[in-house]
Formats: sequence, C-alpha cells, structure tokens
Amino acid sequence: MKFLSFVRLLFILLSIIALTMLIPLATAFFYGESSVYSAFLIPICSCLLLGIIFFFVGKKQKTYMSIRSGFAIVAIFWISASFLGSLPIYLSGYAKSFIDAFFESVSGFSTTGATIFSDVESLPRSINLWRCQMHWLGGMGIVVLTVALMPILGVGGFKLIKAETTGPEKDKITPKITVTAKILWIIYFAFTVVQTILLMIAGMDFVDALSHAFATVGTGGFSTKNTGIAYFNSLSVDWICTIFMILAGINFSLYFKLFTGNGKELTSNTEFKAYLGILLTSIFIVTFANLEQYQSFFTSLRYSSFHVASIMSTTGFATQNYLEWIPLAQIILFFLMFVGGSSGSTSGGVKVIRWVILAKQATNESLKMLHPHGIFSIRLNGRAGRNDVVYNVSAFFFLYALLVLITTVITTLGGSDILTSFTASLSMVGNIGPGFGKVGPMDNFAQFAPAIKWWYCFAMLAGRLELYTMIIFFNKAFWKK
Repeated sequence: MKFLSFVRLLFILLSIIALTMLIPLATAFFYGESSVYSAFLIPICSCLLLGIIFFFVGKKQKTYMSIRSGFAIVAIFWISASFLGSLPIYLSGYAKSFIDAFFESVSGFSTTGATIFSDVESLPRSINLWRCQMHWLGGMGIVVLTVALMPILGVGGFKLIKAETTGPEKDKITPKITVTAKILWIIYFAFTVVQTILLMIAGMDFVDALSHAFATVGTGGFSTKNTGIAYFNSLSVDWICTIFMILAGINFSLYFKLFTGNGKELTSNTEFKAYLGILLTSIFIVTFANLEQYQSFFTSLRYSSFHVASIMSTTGFATQNYLEWIPLAQIILFFLMFVGGSSGSTSGGVKVIRWVILAKQATNESLKMLHPHGIFSIRLNGRAGRNDVVYNVSAFFFLYALLVLITTVITTLGGSDILTSFTASLSMVGNIGPGFGKVGPMDNFAQFAPAIKWWYCFAMLAGRLELYTMIIFFNKAFWKK
C-alpha cells in the first residue's frame, strides 16, 4: 500500500471520529460549558481540514490493500483515534497529565471502562458524554463503521474488519462486507435508541440516559456519576442495564438472522447455548450465595444478575461493592473475568467460543486415549469444525496468558499486591474495568505510575484487537520486506 494512500485513509478515518465530537460539542453549547469549547473545536477542525484535503488528494489512485497493510492501518488508526479522543480531556484541563488523558481515551475506545477520575461528577456533562461515546464507537468497531459509511474509499473492507473484529471466526452475514457492516451498525444503533428511551422512562434525563446506553451497549462501563448505576437507586434502571448488558454480549450476527426469520440459528448455535448456560448458572449460584446478605431472593437476584452480566459481558458497571460478598460469590465473578462474552459481540475477554473449542478438544483427546485409531472432530453449530481453529485458539490462549503474566509482573514492580496486580492485568487485557483488591468496583486506576499506565494502554488495545494485530504491529519482522 502506497504511503499517500495510507495517510489518506488514516485521516479520513480520523475525520469520522472528529465528526462524532459534534455531539458532545453541541451538549457543551446547550449547557453553556464554555471552558471546553476549544477542547473540542481544535481536534474537530484540525482533523476535518486534513481529512478534506486528503480525501481529494490521490482520490483517483487505485488502492490495493494487502493483509500487512490491513493490520498496519488498523493498529495505527486505533492508536491515533485514542490520541484524538484524549485531546478534549487533556485540552480541557481536567486530566492531570497527558498520559492520564490518553489512558482514559484508550480505556474508552477499547471499552475497558477503567478510569483515572475519582470525581466524574465534577467533569462537564459534555466531557462525560464523550467518555461514554468512545465506548460506543469502539464497541462495534470504528473500522466497521467506516467500512459501512465509506465504500467509496475503494479498499479491501474485509481485510480491515478481519484485523479488528473479535473472535476466531469472522463471517460475512451478507455477500458484501459493506452491507454486513451497515446491518451490524443498524442493529447496534437500534439497541442504543431503545435503551436510551427506556432509561429516560425510568427517570434519567436525556444526556445521562444516552451516556449510559452508550456505555452499556458498547460494554464499556464509564458513568456520569461517581457511584455509577448505583447513584440512581432504581430497580428498573438496574434491570434495563442488566438485560442490555446480556444482549450486548451475544454475537450480533445472530440478531440479523433472528430478525430475518432464521431463528433456528439461535437454538443450533453452540456458542450462544454455552453463553446462556454459563450466564444462568452463575446467576443462580451467586443469587443463592448472597441470600443471607440481602435477606430477600428478589433483591439478591437483582444485584447478582447485574454483576454477573456486568463481569461476563466485560461492561464493568457496579451497583454494589462485591468485595464485601461472601467468597463463593466473589470467586464466581473472578472466574467470569476469564470467560468474556460471545465472538462477534461488543464484549471483551477470551470469548465463550474459545472455551467451548478447548473443552471439546480436551474431550476428543480423552476419547483418543481410549480409541487410538478413532477419528474425532470438533462439532460447532451442528457441523464439523475446522481443525486449524484448535491451533489458532491454543496460540491465542498462550499469548493471552503471557500478556496477563507480563502485565502482572510490571504492575507488581510499581508496588501493588499480587491480587491487585493480577486482576488489574486481567481487566486490562480482557477490557473488563474493575477487578479485585485495590482496583475493585469502588476504586480507580489513578494510583498507578505513568510507566505502568503506558503499558496498560498497550494491553487494553492489544486485548481489544484480539492480541495478534498489536503484537504483529510491534514485531520487528512485520516491518521487514
């Protein structure tokens, strides 16, 4: 891919992000938050100017995108988008340093939801809306949005999406990748609108409702309130968020199949059944474990369901301090940090399908011990799966565990205890948000040294892009011809 074509595509992508800043800018004008006008206007005007210039420069030149180019543009774009997203936070003066602003932006776009702010209610409403909006943009994938809106770019959209989307299998639900991207974003947008309306009916004002819908459907976890969803102390708000966190953790392509009359795909989909099984089993155990503390089945069900859905979908919302729950309830939430949501959802983590593949392979290996000459294959969705998927998943697990281990060691070098270091690392790589120890649901990440925050930024982006994209990008061999 020629350098000019590369730069042209990058600035057009960034211009789309800049255009979305008009929403929080309009909010700033509405609430008279004059102190942040320039914080939004500077990145908006700069990116749009460069985007317009590069849109016309080299427009007639045909762009060929190789697999290498796809990985490079996605990696550089996510880093650049995080830089762009940090500018309103940094220029407004609310972040103590640039690394704090950049960390907040990476946490937003990667849908991690780990914040450096201890008092988010002191932030302008426009800044809080932007924080949550970054979740929404990063949840479905910024490149997926770009491919949906900009087919005139003339580049290989599937190669971009392949480097960005989650899960071991990346399928087109329609023959054209641009149509697929549009359908996914329409479903995503519809969920956001419905949840916003429901939250407003439940008592939130429009900005709070939109912010929390952005954070829920994008499985991020940022909030406009210091105590998060707990601030509203509302049964209806809790259940609305619980339901939409569960929905956001399901593969979005299944919704398309459901809406087009192919509902049988749900009952035959291996990952969907496993996702619901793990979710419902966890809710059952945690609910009964918390009965003694809450003295009411429905109260225990309310809080237990919320936190199970929050951790498994990697949203990271909290209404209770689960560090005060009994060990059985805590250990279930701890295990869910290793699971994650479904492939093709907005959730982070390992993904349910990978655990299913490993479990099925372990069963096959056991059968081979009994029947050495037998032929066994992994069956997914009622069909025989590809053998190479097992190798792909095994390699992913190794890289995932290695990155968590390295991140844990780096965190301990800053003086943190092992529990805090390990769960903070799981949170960063899995894009979860809260952890245990000193990064529990009532804490934040401002406590860590700048060097650790920089590494966390890499870990969050690596986790969001399924490890390979960022690892390949920073590999010396990638840059050799």
